[in-house]
Amino acid sequence: MDPQTYTPKNSDEVIVWRAITGTYAFWLLGAMYVVAPVIAWILLLRMFKRHLVDKTIYPITRAQTTWLIAMVVMLLALIIGHLTNELGFAKLIKSSIGWAKGWALLAIFPLLGSLNIRPHLIYRACCIVCKHTLFLLPLFILAWAVGLPSTLYTSPLSIIGGPGPEFFSVSLYEIDPASGLPRWRLFTPWAPALGMVANLFFIFATQEQSARYKFYGITGSLSMVLISQSRLALVCYLLLAGFFLFIRFYRSPWIYLIASPILLLFGVFGIEVIEKLQQSVEAFKSARAGSTRVRQELANIAIERWANEAVFWGHGIVERGPHLVEYMPIGSHHTWYGLLFVKGIVGALALAIPMLISLLSLLGHIFSSKLSAVAVAILLQLFLYTFGENLEILAYLFWPGLIIIGIAHKERANHAPNEPVVGDIASTRIII
Repeated sequence: MDPQTYTPKNSDEVIVWRAITGTYAFWLLGAMYVVAPVIAWILLLRMFKRHLVDKTIYPITRAQTTWLIAMVVMLLALIIGHLTNELGFAKLIKSSIGWAKGWALLAIFPLLGSLNIRPHLIYRACCIVCKHTLFLLPLFILAWAVGLPSTLYTSPLSIIGGPGPEFFSVSLYEIDPASGLPRWRLFTPWAPALGMVANLFFIFATQEQSARYKFYGITGSLSMVLISQSRLALVCYLLLAGFFLFIRFYRSPWIYLIASPILLLFGVFGIEVIEKLQQSVEAFKSARAGSTRVRQELANIAIERWANEAVFWGHGIVERGPHLVEYMPIGSHHTWYGLLFVKGIVGALALAIPMLISLLSLLGHIFSSKLSAVAVAILLQLFLYTFGENLEILAYLFWPGLIIIGIAHKERANHAPNEPVVGDIASTRIII
C-alpha cells in the first residue's frame, strides 16, 4: 500500500493519529487519562460547528443514536441516584464530570466514526505503539532487574481529579503481592488493563497490510498480554485468534470435515470432556486464588445491596468495601455488578441495549465486510471484559476501538441504503 495512505489527510485524522502514536509521550507526562476525553469533546464540538456553520452533513445510524441516548440515560441515572441517596451537590458535580470522562466516551467516539477517519490509519497507529513497546520492553525488565523504584513519579495533572493516582503515575513495573513476581502495566493504570489494550491492538494487527507492522502488532500485543499476567487477557487473545481464523476459513470444507468427527467424539465422551473443562476452570481460578476470592465477594456484596437497597437507580456512587474485600470499592472489578450497585437496573440496561443493537446490526455482515468483522470482535472483547473490569474507567484506553465501531456503522449505512439512518448531527440532538 502507498505510504501516502498512512499519512493523515485532514485535521481529524491528525488528532487521532498523534493521540495514538504519542501514547508513550503522554504516559511520561502522566496525561494518558486526560487525552481521550479532551479529543473526544473537541472533535464533537467541531462536528457541531461544521454542521451549523459549514452545513456539513454527518449521517448517523440508529445504532450510533442508541449509544447517545443510552449514555444520556446513564447520566440521568447518576443524577437520580445522587438525589435519592442525598449525596449532596458537590458529589453530583464531581460524578457528572466523571461521566463526561467515562461513560460519555462510549457514545461520543462511535459518533466520531462518522468523520472522515480511515480505519487503516488507526490500525497502523496502534501497531506503531506495539513497536514502541517492543523497543522499550527490555528497559522495563532491566528496571526491575536492577531494583529501580517501581513508580518514578505521579504527574501534577492528577490535580484535575480521577479514579486514583495510578492513572497519572509513571510506573516501570509492579510486584504481584500474591506471587511476589513482577508484572507490568506500562501506560495503563493496572496490569489487567494492559492485557485489555493488548487484545484491542491484536485485533487491529490482524488487519494491518504491511507484513512488518503486522509483525510488530502481533508480537507487541502478545508480549503485553504475557507481561500483564492477566488470565482474562490470555483467554480473550485465544478467543479472538479463533474468531478471525474462523472468519478467514469459514468457506473451507476442511473446517467441517475436521469438525464433524470432533463433534461426534464429543457426543460420546461429552461428560468426561465437561468434567475436564470444569477442572481446568477451577485450576484457572486457583492460579490467583486471592484475586478470585476478592472479586467474588465484591460481586456478592454488590448484588445483595443492590437488590435490597436500590433496585432501579442504584446508590449513585461506589462505596469502600469492608476488610473482607481488602477495602476495594463495592461495584469495582465488574461492569454489570458495578452498574447495578451504582446506577441500578436502569444503568445496566443503558449499557446492555446499545451493545446488543450494535452487535446485531453488524453481525450479519462479518463475512462480507472486514470492517464489520473487526467491529464485532471489538464488541465481543468489550463484552468479555465487562466481567473483569469497569468499562467506563478504561474508556480512555480503548477509544480507538469505539471509533472503529462507529466507522463500521457508517460503512453499513453507506452500503445498505435501506438500513435505518437517523438524520444528521442536528436531528440526533433533537431526538435526545
